[in-house]
This record gives sequence, structure tokens and C-alpha cells, in this order.
Amino acid sequence: MTAGDGISSRRTTIYDLARIVGTSPTAVSSVLNGSWKKRRISQKLADRVLSAAEENGYALNIQASVLRREKSNIVGMIIPKYDNRFFGAIAERFEEAARAEGLFPVITCTQRDPDLEVEAARGLLSYQVDCLVACGATNPDHIAELCAANGVATINLDLPGGRAPSIISDSYSGALDLTNVILDACERDLGSRAPLVFIGGRLDDHNTKERRRGFLDAHAARGIEVPEGNVLMPGYAPEKARAVLERMPAQARGIFVNSTITLEGVVQWMQSLPPAEAAAMRYGSFDYDPFGALLPQNVGMVEQDVPSLIAALVARMSDLPNAPIDVTKVPCILRLPQITPPHGAPSHSNRGMPNDHMRS
Repeated sequence: MTAGDGISSRRTTIYDLARIVGTSPTAVSSVLNGSWKKRRISQKLADRVLSAAEENGYALNIQASVLRREKSNIVGMIIPKYDNRFFGAIAERFEEAARAEGLFPVITCTQRDPDLEVEAARGLLSYQVDCLVACGATNPDHIAELCAANGVATINLDLPGGRAPSIISDSYSGALDLTNVILDACERDLGSRAPLVFIGGRLDDHNTKERRRGFLDAHAARGIEVPEGNVLMPGYAPEKARAVLERMPAQARGIFVNSTITLEGVVQWMQSLPPAEAAAMRYGSFDYDPFGALLPQNVGMVEQDVPSLIAALVARMSDLPNAPIDVTKVPCILRLPQITPPHGAPSHSNRGMPNDHMRS
């Protein structure tokens, strides 16, 4: 841009563009923020504004840059947590897979807050995303309805919904396998056939329901009754887990931990116990953490298969917008740590073992 154009070398503004095109600053702003159609601005004027913006070095809004294309090639994802190994891996793999498909991924964290999820979905829709992935959303159907009203397809990941295709881990079979591992360890190492304690999660959460179901079915298959007081669901926070464990049944020797976040509270609680009492405990966790797997009382962990989840997600995205509203279950991997438990109990080999429940 030169002084001869009547515009100095300063950064171009919407007022400069308005003068160049011969329209109002309000019209220019509407074109650049993507709201021009609602204001009944013509396609011809929108094209002139965008051309002038490009020619004069104006930093185009992402929304405006996609106005002249049928597809934006932008895919959005809302995710509940970044400080969780599973969701962190989901975000990283999703970015890699999207870029490999020639797409631009935009990810935002919602902290498991329903209001923030809706706000995030609306924000992504304003970027003209071609598809929105609701990962771990508390109300995926609400998000699907919001997207449908804007003509955008959605896919649920981690937690299922009834208004869009869903890709989830097979939590039931993973929990069934893990419960059997913990029960075996308690009987083998400690001579205990007492029912385990289930800790973590919320009853209204789909994955917690499925893991609780697998936990109870594994006990039932052995003829072991689980008292109601053995199922503790205070949420996922470590401090809540530690607090409720203070009321843990005295005869219990094994713990099914429903999240690696909850596992932090379990470990803190065990550290508060006398050493001999802590050594006489066994636990396993759903999900997997490589550091947690090294703890001596840990007899197994269930790892959700992130690469397979993302592969299934990408495959389903290619079917949009005509993908069937169904649920794809991806088997989990049971990991047994290669450590020697206290009191000379046999060690376990470190192996990954997918459960028997295949994708459906």
C-alpha cells in the first residue's frame, strides 16, 4: 500500500476498505465477520470487500476466508480436559489425523461444564466448521441439535448420544476384565475373597455406568455379592476420592479405580495408611498411566485404544453427512505391570491384551 493510494503505510482498517470499495464500514465489518448474509448484503459486494482486503494486506478473519468456498475444511472438537493422559492423546491424535486428511483442526477445552460446551460449540460453528466432534460431552444431544440447526454434522467421541454417530471404548468389557484381575490378585496374594470397592465417576455418566456394570457382573459370576456401600461415586476429583475412602469397608482388600484422576486420591489415601496395611491392598485402574503402572499395589490397568478410536472417527467422518446414527465400540487393552508385588507374590508380565468384545 502506497501513499499515492491515499492510505498511509499504517495497518489497513475497515474504514480504509470501506473507502476503497465505496461502501460503509458496517458493511465491510459484516463481510469480514461472516454475518453479511443475515444483513442481506449481496454476494457481489462481499466479493469486492474480500478482494480489497486481500489486495491491501488486511488480516482476514477465518470466517470471511471461507465465504467463497462450499467447504471450509475446518473440523472442530470440544474436549473436557487437557490434563488427562487419555484426552491429551485424543487431542494430539485428532490433530495428526485431521491434517493427514487435508483438514484444519480446531480444539477447545470445556472443563466438563455443560454451559461452556454449548458456548464452545457456538464458537466453532461461527468458524464455519464442516464437522464438530463432541468428545466426552455431558449433553451430546444438545450439541447435535445446535449443529443440525446450523447445517453442520456432528460425531460423538468417548460418550454416546442419540442424535449423531458415536465412537466409544468398550468400557463394559474392559471393566469386566480388570475386575477379574483384581479379584484374582486379592485371592492369590492376600487370601481374600471379599468384594472389591469401586471408586470414582458419577452415576449419570455413561462410561461409569458401563464400568460399574462390568464390575458387578464379574463379582456375580464368582458368586460374590457386592454391598451397596462398596460402590463409591463421588465424581473424579482426587480429594473427593480420598475423602470417601476414609469410609471404606474394613474387610475390603481390593479397589477398582474408575479414572487415573481418581487414582491420585487413592494413592494419597494409601500413603496415609500404616505401611503393613497399605501393602495388604491391591487395586487396578481404568485408564492407563505408565507411572501409575509402576506402583507396587497396582495389579492392572485398562488402556483405551486411542489410535483405533481416532481411526474409527476419521472413517465415520468420511461417511458424513449420511452416516448412520449408531454406536461403534472399540475394544480396550488390558495391561498387567511387570513388577513383583509385596510379600513375594508372583510377578505379572507386561502385556497388552485387547478384550474379547469386538466392534459393533
